[in-house]
Amino acid sequence: MFTCIWFRSSLCYLFLLPFSWLYGLVSTLNRISYQHGWRKVYRFSVPIVIIGNITIGGNGKTPMVLWLVEQLQYRGWKVGVVSRGYKGKSKHYPIVININTNSNECGDEPMLIWRRTGVLVAVSPKRSDAVAALLRIQEELDIIISDDGLQHYALFRDIEWVVVNSLFRFGNGCWLPAGPMRERMNRLHTVQAVIVNGSKEDRLAGEVLMQLYPSTVINMLTGESRSLNCLSNVVAIAGIGYPTQFFGTLKNYGVTPIRTISFSDHQIYYERMLTSLTKKNEILLMTEKDAVKCLDFARNNWWYVRMEVKINKIDTDNLLCAVEDKIRYYKDYNSNI
Repeated sequence: MFTCIWFRSSLCYLFLLPFSWLYGLVSTLNRISYQHGWRKVYRFSVPIVIIGNITIGGNGKTPMVLWLVEQLQYRGWKVGVVSRGYKGKSKHYPIVININTNSNECGDEPMLIWRRTGVLVAVSPKRSDAVAALLRIQEELDIIISDDGLQHYALFRDIEWVVVNSLFRFGNGCWLPAGPMRERMNRLHTVQAVIVNGSKEDRLAGEVLMQLYPSTVINMLTGESRSLNCLSNVVAIAGIGYPTQFFGTLKNYGVTPIRTISFSDHQIYYERMLTSLTKKNEILLMTEKDAVKCLDFARNNWWYVRMEVKINKIDTDNLLCAVEDKIRYYKDYNSNI
C-alpha cells in the first residue's frame, strides 16, 4: 500500500502529511541534539564508514558493504562490521556472530556478511556498543563499516556513503509515512559519496554507479557452484525490499522462472513453507539474504544467487583512496599518542 502512495501518482499521501511533519520535526531535533553536543557522540580509535540511505527500503546497502569489505581485505586491511540487526531478536546485546549464532538472533543481513567475508560482525541496536564489542575482541582492527546507520548520530563517523535505488529514487520526496524519506534530499550534500544502484542512464552528475550482477548460483545443501543460465524449471522467491528487481535480474541474465513468489522483507521461513512451493524436477531459487535463514533445513533442489557489485575503476580508486587515507591518518595519530 505505502509503495503505491510513495512512488506513484496518488493523492493519498496528503492524509499522512501531518504525521510526516511530526516525523521530520523529531528527526531534525534528534540530529541537532548530537551536532550541538546536547547528547553524547561515541568516538573510537578506528575510522568508521557508514553505508546507509535517506529512504526506507532495499537500496543495495548490504551488497555495497560486502564490496567494500572485500576490497579492503584484498588490500590487507583488518575490517570489522557492525549492524543494528533489523528483525533479529536476542535476549542480550551486543552479539558478535559466530558459528553458533542463528540468523533469528542477529538478523539476516549481518549473517550474510559474516558468512560471505569471514570478518568480525557485531550486532546491537546501539551501534556504539557493537563497535566496542569488536574492539574488545580485536584491538588491531583497521576500520569498521556500519551496514546502515546513517541516522544513528550517536556513533561518530568519518565517511558517509548513501546508496540510492535508481528505479525508485526518492518517490514523492516526503518524510515517512507520507513518503519514503528518512531525511530530506539536502542531506546528500553532506555525505562523501552518493552511490546509485542501477543503470548508466539513471546516474546523475557526480554520482557513483554501482551495478549488481549474478556472479554464480550455489546449491544450499552441497555448496556446488554453477552459472545462472545452467538452471531450468526455476521457481524464484524473494523476501527483500523490492522482489520484482530480483526477478527482473534473473530474466535479464537468461532465466525466466515458471513461477515467482514475493515475500515481505526479512521474511522468516519454515521448512514446510518452502518445500510446498516446488514440484518434482523444479528448482527453488532465492536470494542470498533469504538463503542464510534456510540453511538448516535446505533441500538438494534449493539454490541461491550470489550477487556482486561492479563499479568502474576510476570510481573504485576514488572511493578506496578516501577510505585508506582515513585508515592511515588514524594509524599515524594513534602511534603518536
